Amino acid sequence: MLAAGIVLSIVGLGLFSWLLFTLAVYALPTFSGLTVGLAAFHSGAGVIGALLVGLLAGGATLALGQLAVASTRTPLIHFILGLVYGVPAAIAGYHVSFALAGIGMPSSVWQSAFAVIGAIASGCTAFSRLAHFVPSASRQRAGVAYSPHEGRLHDQDH
Repeated sequence: MLAAGIVLSIVGLGLFSWLLFTLAVYALPTFSGLTVGLAAFHSGAGVIGALLVGLLAGGATLALGQLAVASTRTPLIHFILGLVYGVPAAIAGYHVSFALAGIGMPSSVWQSAFAVIGAIASGCTAFSRLAHFVPSASRQRAGVAYSPHEGRLHDQDH
């Protein structure tokens, strides 16, 4: 019974880590949607209105970020957009890693060390995932574009 508990704990921590890195790029849209939704709720929009406004703000943040990354060619702007999406992911990664490290480590020094490592890894993951929205130069010259939502190449002529 003890062995099953240890295995399930490891699987659970692995699942949370995988989820953290998979959803890292969505930290900024989530934070912006929550902020706008809470502001709408406190201004008297009600629960349904605040949810709708928050979802629209988060979706717009994600869509505008993807559009900006895909349409710009300047490396400096790509770097700035990567930071804009990577810093909130790093903050979220720090807090999640700190909480997960607190499960298995009583020392606050080691908890903080693992939290910093998790923050760096989460921020770098979000930064690198934005590169998936940038079409490569070879595909642009060939007249073929990659659609990250469809996961396949398609001809631009049609």
